[in-house]
Amino acid sequence: MTSILKPAASIFAAGFGLSALAGCASVAPTAVPKSYLEGTILDRNEIRVEKRTEFLEVAIHPEASELSGADKAKIADFVTAYRDHGHGPLIMSLPASSTNPQMAVAAVAEARAIAYENGVQYDEIAGGNHGARSGRAEPMILAFQTYDAIAPDCPSMATVDFSNVSSNNELPTLGCAVRANQAAMIADPADLLGTRPLDQGDAVRRGVIMQKFRQGESTGSSRSQEESGTISDAVKE
Repeated sequence: MTSILKPAASIFAAGFGLSALAGCASVAPTAVPKSYLEGTILDRNEIRVEKRTEFLEVAIHPEASELSGADKAKIADFVTAYRDHGHGPLIMSLPASSTNPQMAVAAVAEARAIAYENGVQYDEIAGGNHGARSGRAEPMILAFQTYDAIAPDCPSMATVDFSNVSSNNELPTLGCAVRANQAAMIADPADLLGTRPLDQGDAVRRGVIMQKFRQGESTGSSRSQEESGTISDAVKE
């Protein structure tokens, strides 16, 4: 026997079903923060980059005729640091106020020579002067711009309630340690800003590799017996 619902009853039943579905859709099973749906955990633990200036002051002795060996070593170390992570010109500032002006000029010339010997070209060096109104003897100043990677402030694991399983959301500590490690390991934080231009590719070398690839040959560089990783016969015995 076929039962036929009355129109009013069927409409009521349909309305009740829609209301139930709407209720399910409006109540999420977990509390999902907006940030959870934007980017990745690494994006939410960003490494900041800050610019700062490195300085080196070299005192000009009133009775000296040249820089001491210790001062030359300091300048060489400073130049090495500039080549490693410096950006922009290497500033060498001549003291306008000095008890030994001739030595001050000679010190700047010596610093330029040390920089050139350590791979810094003259067009990478910028001159300047300082202390024109100073009432005391000023040192020679070397300076350059550099960048620091600032790691995200990771919350303590002790503040996380790992027993709370009311949601399936990521923990606030997830990804932070990865970013902190990256900030500590990156050689030049300025690379995070994308400011370093890429070197031109070696078209000749690329052609050689492609030719080997087409001929089914190894594309790796050949290694001599001294460079191989084989164990010495003396060790085997």
